[in-house]
Amino acid sequence: MTDRVRGPIVWFTGRPASGKSTLATALRAILEARWPVEILDGDEVRAWLSDDLGFSRVDRDHNIARIAWIACLLARNGVAVLVAAISPYAAARAQARALADSKGIPFFEVFVSVPLAVAARRDPKGMYRQAQAGQIANFTGLSDPYEEPEYPDLVVHSDAESVATSVDCVVAALRARRLI
Repeated sequence: MTDRVRGPIVWFTGRPASGKSTLATALRAILEARWPVEILDGDEVRAWLSDDLGFSRVDRDHNIARIAWIACLLARNGVAVLVAAISPYAAARAQARALADSKGIPFFEVFVSVPLAVAARRDPKGMYRQAQAGQIANFTGLSDPYEEPEYPDLVVHSDAESVATSVDCVVAALRARRLI
């Protein structure tokens, strides 16, 4: 059996409503020319694989560990994996990277930066309003922290850049690292 080409893991992290899923979807269209591509969206993973978890720090970390394991499983089988998950804690993101590194899988972290006020104004699911009304506890960015990455592989600014510009930046950075 020949060595299978491993796909990269592109991990989009950012506050709720920062644009992670939007960017992952746009990037998918570009990467599909080279690999099969899967998007692991945080909301979908929670609904299908982590519905037993709450929103404590321990549960959030466990959710990110599950996502990282699935991403590695797919990537080692030649799938480019685009993760769009808040992943609020730096330590959990570091563990996801370490897991990929231990398996020889390229891991590329993209911080989708957006000011809290802009994310709250976008509020496509009404979650910021619910959290501010006290209907959602442990809401990332309000009553629970979001630890911005100190050294992401790339930062895009979804409040100041178009989706196309941000995706172009991701593609250019992946090319520069010879990941695509």
